Amino acid sequence: MSFDLALAGIVAVGLLVYLVVVLMTPERF
Repeated sequence: MSFDLALAGIVAVGLLVYLVVVLMTPERF
């Protein structure tokens, strides 16, 4: 597994978590 692929996976997971947090707490957005 290349470093670029691992970095892309971490970024994708981070964005998914961020979207879930924003959707679950609309008052913070």
